[in-house]
Amino acid sequence: MPLLRIALAQVNTTVGDLAGNAALVVDRTRQAAAEGAHVVVFPEMTLTGYPVEDLALRGTFAAASRAAVDDLARDLADAGHGDVCVLVGYLGADAVGPRNAVAALYRGEVVATQDKHHLPNYGVFDERRYFKPGDTLTVLRLHGADLGMVICEDLWQEGGPVTALGEAGVDLVLSPNASPYERAKDDVRLPLVARRAAEAGAPVVYTNQVGGQDDLVFDGDSIVVDADGTLLARAPQFTEHLMVVDVDLPERDRPLDERGVAGFLVRRRVLGGTPARPEGEPRQLSVAEPLPDQAEVWSALVVGLRDYARKNGFGSVILGFSGGIDSAVTAALAADALGGDAVHGVSMPSRYSSEHSRSDAADLARRLGCHFRVEPVETMVETYVGQLGLQGLAEENIQARVRGMLLMALSNQEGHLVLATGNKTELAVGYSTIYGDAVGGFAPIKDVFKTHVWELARWRNADAEKRGETPPIPPNSITKPPSAELRPGQLDTDSLPDYALLDDILDDYVEGDRGFSDLLAAGFEAETVDRVVRLVDRAEYKRRQYPPGTKITFKAFGRDRRLPMTNAWREVH
Repeated sequence: MPLLRIALAQVNTTVGDLAGNAALVVDRTRQAAAEGAHVVVFPEMTLTGYPVEDLALRGTFAAASRAAVDDLARDLADAGHGDVCVLVGYLGADAVGPRNAVAALYRGEVVATQDKHHLPNYGVFDERRYFKPGDTLTVLRLHGADLGMVICEDLWQEGGPVTALGEAGVDLVLSPNASPYERAKDDVRLPLVARRAAEAGAPVVYTNQVGGQDDLVFDGDSIVVDADGTLLARAPQFTEHLMVVDVDLPERDRPLDERGVAGFLVRRRVLGGTPARPEGEPRQLSVAEPLPDQAEVWSALVVGLRDYARKNGFGSVILGFSGGIDSAVTAALAADALGGDAVHGVSMPSRYSSEHSRSDAADLARRLGCHFRVEPVETMVETYVGQLGLQGLAEENIQARVRGMLLMALSNQEGHLVLATGNKTELAVGYSTIYGDAVGGFAPIKDVFKTHVWELARWRNADAEKRGETPPIPPNSITKPPSAELRPGQLDTDSLPDYALLDDILDDYVEGDRGFSDLLAAGFEAETVDRVVRLVDRAEYKRRQYPPGTKITFKAFGRDRRLPMTNAWREVH
């Protein structure tokens, strides 16, 4: 009976960095070889990073990717790891078009390639725009075991390659993935992989990418599931990890002929026909516990911010410290992501700023151990107001715009990445000032509803207390009524419904795409629904100009929810 030692290389790649990603593959393969692994499975499109978007359409990039695969096979052999079969995703291309492909590298050669069949075209995915589907499957016979391959969406869809492999007969299914995180994704992922294992009649090795790429974040959570759906092993979330498992497989003798199965041409390639068992004791299987909900979301936001900053060459961030909950949570995320010394907070009081806002901003800086400065904006605001004769909303908004200009000036002068601190609720209803609080290069809580911001703040403080640390967020920032402080006595509730009610409506209207009548049937008052729907529909132009931010929900603005800015349709009842 063959016993294969499989390594799942949960890695954090950078789009376009072919050399860096290849070096990562060599390094992780070296670690896997040292632990006696026969096979290493890397995530989808590891060599190029994922998603490559329109880079897929650039011929020079596709050619460089194909050349890098051949070079990588030789580099692995030269490094002494040629006897390890390495599955690595890359950008392929032929006369028909670009391909989302996986290559099997063995003994210095690309011994097999396979193209993704199901190309997702929903939510964050536009793969039909870029890639052509494959219709050939390769089964690798290694040490007496038949190994099938499926790429990400091919595992997520019923039928197709998994059904074909089940009918053709395989001992193990190897699946490279780049599956973006969204809240509670694991509640769907594990049952899905278990169903596919049953469909294939074989265990499934599911390796997932980890790390941030623009507004996407990948949580890893790589798993191995037995043919009966039993979870055998799970890697931790949001961290690079090499998980090595031993899988006992039945010894079968299948024919090696090419044949059509379920609409696919199935080919078999013999790499090494002698059954093998790893030296030493079998590896103990480890099952990492999934993170609790708030810890999972916080980790996603931290990783998304950290990787966006570092992969774009920023070693520090700067943001406005208003004393409010949004800036406090954003600053705490930044400190966790980059360290307190990399965070630069700026208090920018105006004539309407309360004393508690100033003191809460200073308290936040002390708790985080970050840089802090006070730059009053009153004189700058008075210049605009006096010269232009501004009143009302124009006077209120110039305060936000002066603050935005000040932060951008400091960014230019000192090289920091400016963080926008707006949340999803504000973005939904347009409760932000374009070129004011909406300025910045990244918006860490862009996809977090206001009520969830408070939940995260309470969780983060409680988590710090459990570890005997100083809670990072001032309690007063959590408990006081939110206010933009752009006029005397202003509160957010002067302009918006209570946030708990507002978020309930937005969850249905934005996340659930429910219409006016559906919202009324859910028990919301018609006047409130009409007000909220109008605010959301009229704010699309603001959302288009908002910085990118980490996606954590099913329907994030920008990637998932895309509506025309010029739009005469209105929900009516």
